[in-house]
Amino acid sequence: MAAPYSANHWSAIESAPPEQARAVQDERLREQVAYLAERSAFYRRKFAEAGVDPAKVRTVEDLAEFPFTEKQELRDSLAASPPLGTHVAAEDIVQIQASSGTTGSPSYVGLTASDVTTWCELGARALYANGFRPGDRLLHAFGMSKGFVGGLPIVQILQYMGIVDIPIGAEAGAERLLRVQADQRPNALIGTPYFLAYLAEQAPRIVGRAARDLGVRVISVGGEPGGGLPAVREKLETLWGATSREMLGGTDIACTYWGECEAADGMHFLSPDLMVAELIDPDTGEQVAPVAGARGELVYTALRRQASPLLRFRTRDHVVVTGTGCSCGRTGYKIRCVGRTDDMLIVRGINVFPSAIKQLVAELTSGELRIRPDFDGHSTQQSLPVVVEHPDPADTRLPAVLEERIRSALNVKTTVTLVPEGTLKRPDHVKVNLVERVAPA
Repeated sequence: MAAPYSANHWSAIESAPPEQARAVQDERLREQVAYLAERSAFYRRKFAEAGVDPAKVRTVEDLAEFPFTEKQELRDSLAASPPLGTHVAAEDIVQIQASSGTTGSPSYVGLTASDVTTWCELGARALYANGFRPGDRLLHAFGMSKGFVGGLPIVQILQYMGIVDIPIGAEAGAERLLRVQADQRPNALIGTPYFLAYLAEQAPRIVGRAARDLGVRVISVGGEPGGGLPAVREKLETLWGATSREMLGGTDIACTYWGECEAADGMHFLSPDLMVAELIDPDTGEQVAPVAGARGELVYTALRRQASPLLRFRTRDHVVVTGTGCSCGRTGYKIRCVGRTDDMLIVRGINVFPSAIKQLVAELTSGELRIRPDFDGHSTQQSLPVVVEHPDPADTRLPAVLEERIRSALNVKTTVTLVPEGTLKRPDHVKVNLVERVAPA
């Protein structure tokens, strides 16, 4: 079990002057690239094919000379050299995690004992920023099965922090989770934002009490975009009577490593000593300076990583930088994730993420909606069909109001249909999918 650096920060690096943090990051980047050149056949080949000399890496800026690592390359590596691929550089692996595998076989990530500790340190910084503290007791409402990083790795992070985890898991269902919450009254809760909202809505029926009366003080949400949207946060905080903060991670690099603080205006980059987070233009691949208002795709390089190390890994996570300074004293820039490349739809040439539509709809309704593309692929010249729950589905005014609101904000034409509350399927134990494909007409 580790201990926090201070009452406000888990690690001293979080509040280090940028130039100090950068010096540490550059030094560890040189060490990591040398490690890859020595130990990883996968990266030796990539360096040779790109004609780059790993010995010439001195700073983060030098990474721009190196090729990206794509998800498909990892899948090909896993298939060509099972069980963990040629990009694995270590032999003393103690744990293997798996991705969701929604587009085929899961990706598998090996961890040494040192890597597990690094994952715990990364996660502790994020969850501490969210408001979790040693001595808390937590109800675990992420999925616990299938090797998801929201399962066992979260347990390990919480134990590292000195937090008591009650690992019921979302697969147990709303009734089990809520009865455990009512019986044990843990003061902390973790899960996907839409599933936790659903749990709260079911509390009066299942345990005879409102969720806000069940003792939760702090909530951490992740696993899907949307937890930082003002309407979603307000709904969670009102239902549970607790603070709700967002975190972000991913299987390939670590469990969680971005964390939102009490300022509640974006997730901080917390670990320059353990990873590099580049922002790039997703179309050109050029680096984008992380200044307020900048948008781009996150690209990661792991530092101090032994097994399954990655250099310039393209996540396809699209983010907006919400700030570069903060009242909490952390010096890492802040982001909000707006969606993923594979979630994005193109309507008459305009890129739109489902979470952007949800935010606009949620400001006037319960926020329960589904986008139902009736076309193949991700692009259409027609209006985008959107189904929205409402207490009065016969309301003839609201659809036009929502359509105009979306058009004005996003320059995207939609066709909104109202349905009775409770019509749309609620989130399962992993995440809610705002896009439901229907057969083309």
